[in-house]
Amino acid sequence: MADRNALIKELIEMQNKFIEDEHKNGFNAQQYFTPDAGSVLDGYRETFRDKSMELVDAAHADKGSKR
Repeated sequence: MADRNALIKELIEMQNKFIEDEHKNGFNAQQYFTPDAGSVLDGYRETFRDKSMELVDAAHADKGSKR
């Protein structure tokens, strides 16, 4: 698993790119859920979810809990 601080940094960078694109182009739900290939949102939701869940799993492992 990647270092937690690195994961958090990646998630924040992803959010910042998303926010920058939203401010520049506005929000389009269709583009968010079915983005054009190569766009900022292409793979965003899946990648963000996977990295977030990796972080959640690490936190649970630390505390000995389960989700």
